[in-house]
Amino acid sequence: MGLPVSGRGVVITGGAGGVGYAYADEFMRRGHWVVICDVKDPEPAVQALRQKHEGNPVARIYGTITDVSDAESVQALGEFAKEKLGTVHYWINNAGINGGRRPFKDVPLGVVEAVVKVNLVGLLLCTKVALDVMQAQKGVKSHIFQTVGSGVKGGGTPGYACYGATKRGLPQLTDSLKTELDKGVQGYDMEEFPGKVSVHTLSPGMVFTDLLLTDSTPELRKFPFGVLAAQPPEVAEDLVPKILATKGNGQKVEFLTTDRILTKFFNRFIKGEKSEYIDDDGNVIKVPGAQYLDNGVRVQY
Repeated sequence: MGLPVSGRGVVITGGAGGVGYAYADEFMRRGHWVVICDVKDPEPAVQALRQKHEGNPVARIYGTITDVSDAESVQALGEFAKEKLGTVHYWINNAGINGGRRPFKDVPLGVVEAVVKVNLVGLLLCTKVALDVMQAQKGVKSHIFQTVGSGVKGGGTPGYACYGATKRGLPQLTDSLKTELDKGVQGYDMEEFPGKVSVHTLSPGMVFTDLLLTDSTPELRKFPFGVLAAQPPEVAEDLVPKILATKGNGQKVEFLTTDRILTKFFNRFIKGEKSEYIDDDGNVIKVPGAQYLDNGVRVQY
C-alpha cells in the first residue's frame, strides 16, 4: 500500500531522541509516514513509536543508521527514504551536536572537527541529497527545514563557540538556496525540475534535551532555561502544524516567537509564576512516574 493521499512522507535526521523523536511522534499522531535516522541504532525508537501508534491504521515509522557527516551514508539515507516513503514531502535536518560546554581553548581538535562535520558539513550533505530526491518527484511540492540554534543571529555563544559558528552559517545557506531555487544562478540556464522544492529555517528554541542540559549550571537552569525552555513534546506539538502549513520559500518557523517570549517573561517576572521545570535552586523538577537521565533529561521511551 502506498502513502495515502492525505498523508505526507517525512525524513527527520537525529530522530532517535530529543526533539527529533518528538517530531516523529507528532507526525505519526497526525497519520503521516516518517523515516528517522541517527548515528546510533534507531530501532528502539522505531519500536516505541510503532507501539504507541499501533491503533493508528495510517501512520508508519521506519529507521536507519546514518552518519550525516559521511557522504555515502547520507546518500544511502536518501535511497532508504525513497524506498520506504515513496514520496518525500518534508525533510527536517535536525541532527546536531555541541561538543560540550567549555572554553574553546579546552575543546579537543577532534571535537572541533566533529561539531563542524555534523552540524555544517552534515547539513550540506543532507540538503544536497534531499534536493536530488525532491526535485525528481514530478508534480510534488516539498520542503527542507534547516534547524537553527544559538549563534544563528550572530551573537556570541561563550562555552559553545564551535556550535554557534556552525549555526551562524545556516541562514546564509538558506538565503542562497532560496534565491537559486527561485531565480537560478547568474550565468547559468534556469533548469526546470519535475518537483518544486523550498527551503526554510526551523527554530525549536531551548529544549530540555542532552544538548541543553549536559554541562549546564544551576544558574543557567534557573535563567534562561527555567523561563524559556520547553520539553520536546511541547515543542513538537507547536512546530509540526506550522511545518505542515508552511508555504512559499525561505520561511522562518519558530517555537520561541516574540509573543511567546514576552508572555513567558511577563508570567515569570511580573506575575511571579514559578517554572514548572526548574526549581528555585536550579534543579530539574522531576514529574512523579517519569524517568530521567542523570543530567535531568526526561526519558521519552
